Amino acid sequence: MQSFSRAVRAALAATTLVAGTLVAVPSAVADDSYQRGPDPTVESIETARGAFEIGTAVVTRAAAEGFGGGTVYYPVDTSEGTFGAVAVSPGYRSSQAAVAWLGPRLASQGFVVITIDTLRLSDSPDRRGDQLLAALDHLQRTELADRIDPGRLAVMGHSMGGGGSLEAAKDYPALQAAIPLAPWNTDKSFPEVTTPTLIIGAEDDNIAPVRSHSERFYESLPADGDKAYLELRDASHSVPTTDSTTIARYSLSWLKRYVDDDERYTQFLCPPPVPDQLIGEYRSTCG
Repeated sequence: MQSFSRAVRAALAATTLVAGTLVAVPSAVADDSYQRGPDPTVESIETARGAFEIGTAVVTRAAAEGFGGGTVYYPVDTSEGTFGAVAVSPGYRSSQAAVAWLGPRLASQGFVVITIDTLRLSDSPDRRGDQLLAALDHLQRTELADRIDPGRLAVMGHSMGGGGSLEAAKDYPALQAAIPLAPWNTDKSFPEVTTPTLIIGAEDDNIAPVRSHSERFYESLPADGDKAYLELRDASHSVPTTDSTTIARYSLSWLKRYVDDDERYTQFLCPPPVPDQLIGEYRSTCG
C-alpha cells in the first residue's frame, strides 16, 4: 500500500486549513510516531468504546462559520500527544443525529471527531464537501486545537454527505483519508482524488445503487492510489445511520492506517477480507 512518508506528514503538521488554503502554524507536539492506544485486536476494533475516555463539546449554529454547527467528541487524555481530526456529514434532509454514533465510537479510539449539521438539509454534495472542510478549519480555531495535529485530517459522510467527502478530498488533497458511506453524487468521476479513500456501499441500496454510485466512484479513483471498496451484504441505503460493527471496524482501521500512519492496523485491511455473510464484495489496491 502506498502512503505519505513521515517526512511529508511532518511538513503537513506545520500547516492548517483555512478557507481551503494551507497556512503555517506552530506544531503543538513534536512527535515522530502517531500511534495512539494499545496494540489492536479484532475485539478492540469491534468494541463500541475504545481505550480513551471522551468528552463532548457543542458547536452552535451561531458559532459555526461555513457549516450548520455540530458536536465534537474528543479524547480527554492528551498524554500520548495530538490526535487526527475527522469531520462527518449526514445525508440529504438529515441532521447530525443520523451519523452521531460514529462520534464516540471513533473518538474513544483516539480521534477528535466532529459530526456536523449542514447549512440546509438539502445542500448538494459539493456544498457538503465545503462544509466538511469548514468544520475541520473550525476545530483548529477552538480551545481543542492543541489536541489536533493539523496535518492529520479526514472526512466521512453518508449519502450526499458521502458524495461531499469525495468533493472535499478533490478540493483539498492534503486530507489523509476519506470514507464515503453509501455515497450519492451526480458527479460520478473522481480521478483527481489522491487521498486514500475507503468507499462503503450497500448491496440493496435503492437510493444510491452501488452500480451507479459507489462502484463507479471507486473505479474512477486513480488505479495506483490507496483505495478500497467494501459492499455490505443485504444492506440498505440507511445502514450507515445505525451503529454498525462492520462499518466501524473498517473505518477505524482505515483512519488508523492513513491518518495515524499506524502500521499495526494494516493487518485488518491487507490481505483484503474475504466476502462472507456481512461483506458481499471487497476490492482494494492492497499489495
